[in-house]
Amino acid sequence: MHLEGSCHCGAVRFSVESSSYYPFMHCHCSICRKTAGSGGYAINLGADANTLRVRGRKHLGIYHAVMREPGKRATRSPASRHFCLQCGSPLWLWDPRWPELVHPHASAIDTPLPRPPEVVEAALDYAAPWVDVPRGKGHVHCRQWPDESLAQWHARHGLGDGNGER
Repeated sequence: MHLEGSCHCGAVRFSVESSSYYPFMHCHCSICRKTAGSGGYAINLGADANTLRVRGRKHLGIYHAVMREPGKRATRSPASRHFCLQCGSPLWLWDPRWPELVHPHASAIDTPLPRPPEVVEAALDYAAPWVDVPRGKGHVHCRQWPDESLAQWHARHGLGDGNGER
């Protein structure tokens, strides 16, 4: 599916081809909560990094989150979180461990996205106490991360083509 996206102020616009375009997961980790805001989560889609086209690149900032886990030394994430320097909108994540992929934030996509049949509520061990985590039918709860990848989730539901996504 061809996706068009932009930041809030319009300084950055981008397009990308996606085979995993259902916004299937709410990530409640502190990194997503603090860099993407909202209800405490970001929703990343899966797309082909080779198809990413960007207008307004001079307005892009990149953040590498610091990973802090109890009992472990803090480390800097290799993942590049791209955002607009003008308005602060989170746009996409790219990680050199999976260079063929780019993960646009669903919130930055202007193309209408389909509603997922199921939502994975991930990283609930890190959810802020004020977040009202959705429960009930259609919501799968994971204390940490789901066992299946983005592509596997899409394939299990027969959605998109799910090729190659992590």
